[in-house]
Formats: sequence, structure tokens, C-alpha cells
Amino acid sequence: LQEAEDLARKRKLFSLMKNGVRLMDLNSISIDEQVKVSPGVVIHPQVSLQGKTVIGEGVVLGQGSIVKNSHLKEKVNILPYCVLEEVTIEQEASIGPFARLRPGTFIGEKGRIGNFVEVKKSHLAKEVKVSHLSYVGDATIGERTNIGCGFVTCNYDGVKKHQTIIGKDCFIGSDSQMIAPIEIGDNSYVASGSTVNRSVGEESFVIARARQETKVGLAKKFKKRKDGL
Repeated sequence: LQEAEDLARKRKLFSLMKNGVRLMDLNSISIDEQVKVSPGVVIHPQVSLQGKTVIGEGVVLGQGSIVKNSHLKEKVNILPYCVLEEVTIEQEASIGPFARLRPGTFIGEKGRIGNFVEVKKSHLAKEVKVSHLSYVGDATIGERTNIGCGFVTCNYDGVKKHQTIIGKDCFIGSDSQMIAPIEIGDNSYVASGSTVNRSVGEESFVIARARQETKVGLAKKFKKRKDGL
């Protein structure tokens, strides 16, 4: 059985190579029979393409990536060690490295999903950027919106999942949380470190954090000296 599976796998890979697909390591790449791969695609070592996946022309699949039942349009760049399942990615988008896109995710044209970002059941429009260390779940994000580092959609209240809607051309500062259900209007700005629990209209500035207080000289009361005194 192992020999038969290996033969079938290599037949698939050689067929793709004849049609203009570049495979960087035949011994470690796995592509299911139903997968469709267009000419000009580059597939690096240890990539696994599963189910009814469709890969458009000019796509680059980085090392160790897993793609299942997904559609990647032309010139998408998947950086190493990403996991994609039941997602659609439009032209010239960039994903990863180390990103996870879960079922129901749509990434618009020229979108960017960076390292250690997880997206689930969300629609991200054209040129949306979620660059690093964030979770986007049950959300709709408008065109050209930038999401800062450490962003979290608080979509689950323990019983139900709720929607987060962020308009176009918004800037969401680092370490911000959206407590769903919530809506942020177009052209709005959310200050870093904000926990937002009320919807706002267009062109709003949102800041939701405690005011900083500085007590000069008080640090010595809380900080132990190296000599233990």
C-alpha cells in the first residue's frame, strides 16, 4: 500500500512539473489528486496541498505550509509554516510566516496577514493589514484598514459568538481589544491599549484605557535593592 501511495504521489508531482509547476523537493512535497495547481507556481519543501485546493498562477508556497480545501488566487505569497483551511485568498496577498487561517476566512487583494496571526470566519477587504500577533474572529474589516500588533476580537461570551465590524481606512492601535458585538465606523482611529466595548461612528477617535499617573521617587518603596535592604 505504501508503495502504491508513493507511486501515485510521484505521478501527480511529475504531471504538475510537466505543466510548469516548480517543485523544490519531490521527496517531501505532498499534493492530493484533486488539487489543481496552475503554471508558474513555486512549491518549497514539506508543503502539503490537500482536498479540493486550487492554486492560481504565480503563487509561492513557503516551506512547511499546509493548505486544505482552499482557493489561492494569482501571485499570492504564502511564507513558511502557515496552516490554511477552507479559505479564499485574493490576488497578491501575503500570508505568514507562522499564520493560521481557519474555515470561512476571506483575504482581499494585496492583503497582508503577518507572523503569528490567526483569522477565523472573517472577511478582510482589499489591502487590509494584520501584521503580527493578533486574533481576528467573526469579523468584517474594510479596505485599507491597519490592525496593530496584539489585536484581539473578543468574539465569544461563553455562550454565543458575536460579530466585530471595522470600517475602511481605520487605524487600530497595538494591544487593542474589541468586545463584540461592536462596530467601528470608517476612517476611525483607536488608540493603543484600548479595550473598546461600545460602537462608534465614522471618523471617531477612540481611547479606552486608564489615565497614567506618575509618582516621582516612589519606586524605591516597591523595588528591592540587590543587597536585600
